[in-house]
Amino acid sequence: MGILNATPDSFYTGSGHYSPGLLLEQAGQMLEEGATILDIGGMSTRPGAGELSLAEEADRVLPFIAAIRKHYPECYISIDTYRAMIAKEAVQAGADIVNDISAGNLDTDMLQTVGSLGVPYIAMHMQGRPATMQHDPVYDDVVEEVLKFFIEKSAACGAAGIKDLILDPGFGFGKTVAHNYQLLKGLPALAIPGHCLLAGVSRKSMICKILKVQPAEALNGTTALHMLCLQQGAHILRAHDVREAAECIQLYQYYQTI
Repeated sequence: MGILNATPDSFYTGSGHYSPGLLLEQAGQMLEEGATILDIGGMSTRPGAGELSLAEEADRVLPFIAAIRKHYPECYISIDTYRAMIAKEAVQAGADIVNDISAGNLDTDMLQTVGSLGVPYIAMHMQGRPATMQHDPVYDDVVEEVLKFFIEKSAACGAAGIKDLILDPGFGFGKTVAHNYQLLKGLPALAIPGHCLLAGVSRKSMICKILKVQPAEALNGTTALHMLCLQQGAHILRAHDVREAAECIQLYQYYQTI
């Protein structure tokens, strides 16, 4: 899954553009490099991020989704939003998947909306909200609590009519560095039969803080963690750097055949 941010304030500047032409060009490059899904977001969800109006978020993502659908009809498009109205309009514009960092917790209409749309749904675990999530996150057992969250959300999604659910443990969303690595080690315990696991570790602080680098210097660390994610059972890698992630998957798949 290639990350395309239609926003000027992403935590990693290499993924954020505010030009439809540049975004469309980047989309084509990601598909050439091996992306299966393009994840389009119009509102930054980095720690401390503020919120946009509905109109501004829609203005950022809807034309871009329509353009990708027109130019690259073969690809899968994911809309990265926690707002039901944006999710609905994005699917109408051509999106295939809804990716919600709050798993319906920030908009109570989301699960029913996605169920009625009949599209796959990515439900992510997050403690708090983007603006405050890194203010001293606390867990008794982060793996156990995320698993409990997944079990409850899978039941709620099923009741809402969502038939294709992807689960994301939410690396970096209301977690310390230690919590993130505990989740990575515990990823096999989070596997619920019938649901794919998505890992989003690309260029995040769990890499930067250990290696003492900036996100722009975190590609090597990202690739190292991508291989660990695959070994621990992740089915989808959400990545800024598609070629490197795709090569990681290719090597892992060959390794599995030996």
